[in-house]
Amino acid sequence: MAAMASPGLQIATRPCVSFCCRDSKTRTAIIGADLKGDPQTKFTSSSHISHMQPFIRSITCTPARFNKVVTKAMSGASEKVAAAGLPIDLRGKRAFIAGIADDNGYGWAIAKSLAAAGAEILVGTWVPALNIFETSLRRGKFDESRILPDGSLMEITKVYALDAVYDSPGDVPEDVKTNKRYAGASNWTVQEVAELVKHDFGSIDILVHSLANGPEVSKPLLETSRNGYLAAISASSYSYVSLLKHFVPIMNPGGASISLTYIAAERIIPGYGGGMSSAKAALESDTKVLAFEAGRRHKIRVNTISAGPLRSRAAKAIGFIDMMIDYSSANAPMQKELLADEVGNAAAFLASPLASAVTGTVLYVDNGLHAMGVGVDSPIFKDLDIPKEELKS
Repeated sequence: MAAMASPGLQIATRPCVSFCCRDSKTRTAIIGADLKGDPQTKFTSSSHISHMQPFIRSITCTPARFNKVVTKAMSGASEKVAAAGLPIDLRGKRAFIAGIADDNGYGWAIAKSLAAAGAEILVGTWVPALNIFETSLRRGKFDESRILPDGSLMEITKVYALDAVYDSPGDVPEDVKTNKRYAGASNWTVQEVAELVKHDFGSIDILVHSLANGPEVSKPLLETSRNGYLAAISASSYSYVSLLKHFVPIMNPGGASISLTYIAAERIIPGYGGGMSSAKAALESDTKVLAFEAGRRHKIRVNTISAGPLRSRAAKAIGFIDMMIDYSSANAPMQKELLADEVGNAAAFLASPLASAVTGTVLYVDNGLHAMGVGVDSPIFKDLDIPKEELKS
């Protein structure tokens, strides 16, 4: 394999080593990496603990396999050698990813791909999940899934407490303020987090919205309450409007924003209820309007990725994720299970200069399932000569 000097992700037309994961757990081939020594990784939290005093937590992870932590995807023998192919190079860019609470979903996969292309990673984590997330990072529970294609570990520069349901401190109801799950945390509304990021780093280049919640998602739409419906819209779609509203002023011109949607915005998906399909439809509509407004006013591109089903912890809460994955594998043009990394890599493309003319777009990363008009696994099509593979249990 020829040496590749660029630290960015590569789009090349030559033999390459493939990297794949299931549930965002990566099985990685190591290319010319020295795996001796200890990484020193620091994670800094903006949240507050006892007596409301700010804290900075340094976390050292010491698996004996790695000697340094960088954010390069692939490195060659010499930086002076010109890279073949078309690089996704995000060196010098800073990304804020809202909605990562573990190492198991699309938000995490997007963070990894952006880091692999050279971007600096900031994370916004739901307030009640912050301590568990940081503890898992500190104890090395995410080390395996932090491995980048070159064998190094993804570095997260800073973790912020964030609840994107609330725009400013005045919006937070008293019962949330006094909730023990929020005890010791402060400055976690969208406005406050944007101000903290501006204070800490000045600006960002990439904003990722990986947030969705519908308290009544298991209910059919006809049985969904007004409060449940509005809660789904608030957490899953308006939160994106709010994030852009508050972060766009600190985004550098030429930057990009990305959200995650689902085919239920356009087609009927029985079981995906509680107003969540409506929220995704709103998100896709808002993407177009936000692309116009953010593009004209701030030169920011706005896109959304319609991702196929993934066995993430959040998706399992819906209750039928395994069935949806099996359906997709049986009926999509590409008959395989979707990998989280495939969505992450698509996001890296959208965030890069390679997509400089792409905005207001729904990008489907679902093995082509969105293009199908029928389910070909139906017995009705049993006599048609349709190529298919036996599904593995």
